Amino acid sequence: MRHRIEVLYEDNHIIIVSKQAGEIVQGDKTGDIPLSEMVASYLKQKYSKPGNVFVGVTHRLDRPVSGVVVFAKTGKALSRLNGMLRDGKVERRYLAIVKEPPQQIEGKLIGWLIKNEKQNRSYSYDHEIPGSKRAVLRYRLVADSDNYYLFEIELETGRHHQIRCQLSKIGSPIKGDLKYGAERSNPDGSISLHAYKVAFEHPVSHKIISIKAPLPDDNLWRSFSQIVESL
Repeated sequence: MRHRIEVLYEDNHIIIVSKQAGEIVQGDKTGDIPLSEMVASYLKQKYSKPGNVFVGVTHRLDRPVSGVVVFAKTGKALSRLNGMLRDGKVERRYLAIVKEPPQQIEGKLIGWLIKNEKQNRSYSYDHEIPGSKRAVLRYRLVADSDNYYLFEIELETGRHHQIRCQLSKIGSPIKGDLKYGAERSNPDGSISLHAYKVAFEHPVSHKIISIKAPLPDDNLWRSFSQIVESL
């Protein structure tokens, strides 16, 4: 576990950090130290605060996913951000590397997802079924290399494993994502999905916040870095 978090933005109400693949955002049954606790420790130390520090989890990223995560530092910011996320007022863009490109290089995917708790995975259906949740995303091809394709994805909804599940459904599982059909895992246990940008109106000051997370530090991501900088 790293000892220092990478802060991308901070003010009195929110703190935005870069999550590394392998970290969990919120505590779970593994007992591993979550990013939320690391942020709390950082704030406690930085401001010499006695007692507990408030850190509100506004959204999550799957453990093998890297990228930008927004935490609330006040209850007011947390409740407003939760509402904004629910109402689709937070722009969330991801980058995904796949080996098999979909038939169309850009499009909108609409499906109905069912989460299987025991398997910890989701299944996508073309029509609504009991217990399913509507899932919508847009994707477009932004670059390719000899063996891989880089897609930019904009989430309209935030369902369990949504991007992983919906890309797999159209025959384009994310590199390294064995759970959803990739041929082999990545050496570090990550999957090649990166939450690279978040943009929204600040829940208190109302100024526009637009933050990008640095790409993971490996050769394949680096090969796409110039393209990503121009997005």
